[in-house]
Amino acid sequence: MDLSFWEKNTYFNHPDIVIVGSGIVGLNAARALKELKPRWKILVVDRGFLPYGASTRNAGFACFGSLSELLDDLTKMSEADVFSLVQRRWDGLNRLRSIIGDEALHYEPLGGYEVFDNADDLLYTSCAEKINWFNEKLFTISGKKDIYSLQDDKIKSFGFKNINHLILNNGEGQVDTGMMMQALLHHVRNLGIDVINGINLRGWEQTSTGMKLETDQGFNFTADRILITTNAFAKQLIPELEVTPGRAQVLITAPIEGLKVKGCFHYDRGYYYFRNVGERILLGGGRNMDFVGEETMEFGLTELIQNKLETLLNTLILPNTKVDIEQRWSGIMGLGSVKTTIVRQVDKNLFCGVRMGGMGIAIGTLVGEEAAKMIVEAN
Repeated sequence: MDLSFWEKNTYFNHPDIVIVGSGIVGLNAARALKELKPRWKILVVDRGFLPYGASTRNAGFACFGSLSELLDDLTKMSEADVFSLVQRRWDGLNRLRSIIGDEALHYEPLGGYEVFDNADDLLYTSCAEKINWFNEKLFTISGKKDIYSLQDDKIKSFGFKNINHLILNNGEGQVDTGMMMQALLHHVRNLGIDVINGINLRGWEQTSTGMKLETDQGFNFTADRILITTNAFAKQLIPELEVTPGRAQVLITAPIEGLKVKGCFHYDRGYYYFRNVGERILLGGGRNMDFVGEETMEFGLTELIQNKLETLLNTLILPNTKVDIEQRWSGIMGLGSVKTTIVRQVDKNLFCGVRMGGMGIAIGTLVGEEAAKMIVEAN
């Protein structure tokens, strides 16, 4: 496809930076760069007609750490690193809320619950014994007292079956993912930043006039710098990055009259998660049933995991309730062997901000801002 004079001169006339990926990280990087460098011409491109990956396909959990997750992290990371990560998630959520606003996010502080069944008795005991210790640690981060508390008395009110225990994180909530990204996109465009979807970057090369970008759409253009924020798909463009894709499968029910479940819930060490979306139940997870199969960049659904999700829905979450599944989808997360993001200068004019570890809502805003600061300092 040949560009017209107007298209080339308006959109692709040697921007100061091209950001590849129009998700949470890419848009926040663009916003932060515009604040730091108001005169820069900033272009954001994405191969999907909507952000390609997880930004518009996640479950909308505004969470920063269930007890069992943090306990598991402490077996693999230092105490300082674990709580530094929690601090980043907490700060990132608050930063996102301050930029977009709770109304635009449709943020609801309904809490985040961890649910335990018979098979989780030992895990529950370990978590319950550490509640006071974790509350002291989280108070220094959040300023909130008693972040975690035992809430077994709510099991019956939620209508659960085969659940023995609940632990509440009262600092968590939920957002409307679509509204979040729409508001962020409007914010960025109002700053004078161009965001163009449907452009797939094939590669680039350094020339005497800057970075020459090659697209699958049949045209090339130049820019001074490139920032890759495609998260799980970053390895396709920068093969040396240690980023592993992790597919997450999700379903959502039709509206359920008299739904009692309100809030966000984690089950089986966080491998399953569910929440209410108004009067619907959104349920996802199951990657632990087939780690190898779900380590893919291909969107799709499997009978194995979808059947498991339906079983949990019918036996654990909504027992004795007839429900209809209205929609199913998947998203692709960017994971790593350690729970750290990659914000790095890869080459002279090439940068990246990737590997959200399934916590893009919590830390994506900070990662975008860190990437923007890194780029400005490098130039």
